[in-house]
Amino acid sequence: MALIKTTYNRRSFLKASALAGGGMVLGFNWLAGCKPAPSSAAFKSMPEAWYDINAFLKIGENGLVTIMSPNPEIGQNVKTAMPMIVAEELDVDWKDVIVEQAGLDTGKFTRQLAGGSQSIRQGWQGLRMAGATARRMLLEAAAKRWNVPVDELTTEAGLIKHAGSGQTLGYGDVASEAASVAVPEEVQLKDPKDFKIIGTTRKNVDAPKIVRGEPLFGLDYDREGMLIAMIEHPPAFGMRLKTVEATDAKAMPGIRDVITIHAAPEGFDRQWSDVNAFPELVAVVGTSTWEVMQAKKALRIEWETETPLESTADYTRRLAELLRDGKTEPARRDGNPEAAFQNAATVIERTYSAPFLAHNTMEPMNFFADVKEDRAELVGPIQTPEFLRKSVASILGLPEERIAIEMTRMGGGFGRRLYGNFGVEAAAISQAVKAPVKLVYTREDDMTQGTYRPAYQVTYRAALDENKALIGFHVRGAGVDGGPVFADRFPAGAVDNYLAENLTLDSNISTGAWRAPRSNFIAGAEQSFLDEVAEATGQDPIDFRLTLFERAINKPVGEDNDYDAERYAGVLRLVREKSNWDAGRPGVHRGVSAYYCHNSYVAQVVDVVIEDNQPSVQKVWCAVDCGIVVNPGNARNQVEGCIVDGIGHAMYSAMTFQEGRPEQNNFNNYRLIRHAEAPKEVEAFFVDNGIDPTGLGEPGLPPVSAALANALAKATGKRLYEQPFINNEDYFELMEATG
Repeated sequence: MALIKTTYNRRSFLKASALAGGGMVLGFNWLAGCKPAPSSAAFKSMPEAWYDINAFLKIGENGLVTIMSPNPEIGQNVKTAMPMIVAEELDVDWKDVIVEQAGLDTGKFTRQLAGGSQSIRQGWQGLRMAGATARRMLLEAAAKRWNVPVDELTTEAGLIKHAGSGQTLGYGDVASEAASVAVPEEVQLKDPKDFKIIGTTRKNVDAPKIVRGEPLFGLDYDREGMLIAMIEHPPAFGMRLKTVEATDAKAMPGIRDVITIHAAPEGFDRQWSDVNAFPELVAVVGTSTWEVMQAKKALRIEWETETPLESTADYTRRLAELLRDGKTEPARRDGNPEAAFQNAATVIERTYSAPFLAHNTMEPMNFFADVKEDRAELVGPIQTPEFLRKSVASILGLPEERIAIEMTRMGGGFGRRLYGNFGVEAAAISQAVKAPVKLVYTREDDMTQGTYRPAYQVTYRAALDENKALIGFHVRGAGVDGGPVFADRFPAGAVDNYLAENLTLDSNISTGAWRAPRSNFIAGAEQSFLDEVAEATGQDPIDFRLTLFERAINKPVGEDNDYDAERYAGVLRLVREKSNWDAGRPGVHRGVSAYYCHNSYVAQVVDVVIEDNQPSVQKVWCAVDCGIVVNPGNARNQVEGCIVDGIGHAMYSAMTFQEGRPEQNNFNNYRLIRHAEAPKEVEAFFVDNGIDPTGLGEPGLPPVSAALANALAKATGKRLYEQPFINNEDYFELMEATG
C-alpha cells in the first residue's frame, strides 16, 4: 500500500504531490450540513439528508454516495472514470454511487481542464486520496461510536465491520459524524492488486440520459426568457467588418436586435485560449433559432480586406519554400550528421504533407450567458472553463469571483473547445442586450470560423553506409504557426548522427490543437519513412524498429530522449505476437506503425484487402501501454474511436481555401469517413504493468495513418506522401494498377 501524508487545517487542506510526473495541488473544502438530493435515482430511495465529506463526495443517511466529477466531459468518459477512482478508495458499492458534474471551482479542484489526455493522469493521486481520506474519516467516526481502535475496523462495499464484536455500520449511519472528523494527517491507499472497481468495465453514467434524449449538452440548455443569438463573421481570412445594414433584419418577426461586438477589444486580457481570427462580429438576437437564421439572411454587410487573402496553393508553396530555404537553429543535434550524409553510400529522402483540418464536432459551438451588472452566469460545453472565466471577466469588467461557469456534456471537442471564443461572445452579447442569451453557431459558422489543425510539411533523410546500416538521420519540418517535429522523440537516441529542425509559417488562418496536436501528422510521416528505410536495408519493418530500440535501451545517444525505449519496444513485440505478423495472411496486405505521445505507447498493424479496386481495412490490431486501465470497456472505445478518426482524416479530409475563403463549409463538401469505410474489426490489447495511468484519448490516433499507408504500399507497390490519400493522384494510379 502507498502511504500519503496530508497537510491540513480545520476547514481545508492542500495536498502537494510530486507523483505522476509533476507537481500537483489539490484542494478540499469541508462543509457541514445538507444539500438538496437529486430528483431521482434508479437504485434506492433518495436520502433525506446529504453530508459533505469533502469536495469530491457526499454521503446520504441511507448510504447513497454522490461523487463529483470535476473535469469537463467530451466523450472521453472521465465523468465515469474519475468517480470510479474515488469510489475504489472509498470502498463503496458502485451501484450506490450517483455521479454529478462539478461546476468550475478552483478553490476545491485543480486542473478542471480536458486536454492533452491528462485528466486521469493528473488526477490519479488526488482522486484516490479523496476517496481514501473519506474512508478513513468514516472509520474514525465508527471507532468513536463503538469505542474501539480504528485499526480493528475494515470496510467493504459501503459497510464498516468490527470483526471482534461482529458489529456493522453502513456509511450512511455515520456520515453525519464523519463530516465533523478532523482531516487525517496521512491516509493509506490500496494496493492495485486489491482493486475491485478500477480495472472493471463500468457503463457510461450518462448513457441512460443520452438514450432517452434528456438534456445534457449545451444545445439542450434552456432558461425561461432566454434569447437566441447567432453571429455573422467575415467570409474570408484576411477580411474585417466595414459596414452593416440591418434595417430589414430588425423588422423581421421575433428579432430583438442586431448588434456588432468585439470579442477582443483594446485592453482585453488575452489568454492562450483566446484564438479567434474574427473577433469583430455581427450578432442577431431573437426569440427562436429559426427566426434568427432567417434574419441573418436579410443582413447587408460590407467587408474589407485587411491582410493578404491566402489560397491553398499559396500556403502550400510558402511551406515548401520555407522547408527548402528557411533558416533555423537546430532543435537537436547529435554527433556529426553532415559528415554522415556526406560519407553515406545511400541517402533516402522523402517529403510528406498534410492540409488544414476542421474539428467538426457533432455539436456545433454554443454557450449560454446571463450577464447582470454585478455578476454573470455561463453554462455550456467548454474544455477550459478556468481560462474562459478569465477572458469573460476581462471583457465584462467583472471580478472572476462574480462569474459562475457550469459545464455541460460536450458533443465532441477534439481540441476545438479548448478555445472558448464562443463563450466570450455569448457573454458580450448578453451584456449588450441586457438579457440571458444562448449563442448558437450553425455548422457553416463553425466550420469556417477557423482554429483548424495546421497544415504541415516535413522532409526526412536517412544515411546508410555500404553495409546498409543507418548512420545518419535528419528531420526538418515546417508548419503554420509552428513546426511539427518533436526533436527528442524516437528515433532520437537511437542514431549516432541525428539532426532535427522546426520552422514556422505565419498565416492569417487561425489554428489550434487538433486531437493529438502535431503528433497527428508527424507520426504518420515518421513511421511511413521508417518503413521505407527498413525496406532499403532489407529488414522486416518490425525487426528494423526493434534494432533501433535495442540501441536506445543499451547505449542511448544523448540524455534528453523523452520516451522509455523498453516500453516502446514492448508494444511492438505485443502487436507482433497478437497479429501473428510473422506468419502473414494470404491476400491481406499488412502495415505496421508505433508511436509515443501523451505519455503512452501504441503500436498498430493494419490489414488491408483490395476489393473492386478500392482498399478495405479488414482489421486493426492495437497494442497499448497506458499504465493501469481504469475502465477497460471505455479504453477499448477510446482506441476504436482514435483508429476510425485517424484513418478517416488521413484518407479523406481537408480544408482548402480560395482567396481566403474556406471551400468547405458543411458535410456535403467536407469528406469524413463513412460507416462502410471503417475497419471491419479492431482488437486492442493493453499492457498490464501496474504503472500509474497515462494518456489514452489521443495516443491511438497518430500511428494509424502510417500503418494504413504502409499496408497500401504493400498492396500496390507505391508509396503515398500527401494527405488526404484519396485526393492524391498517386492513389488513383495505384488503385487502377492494382485493379
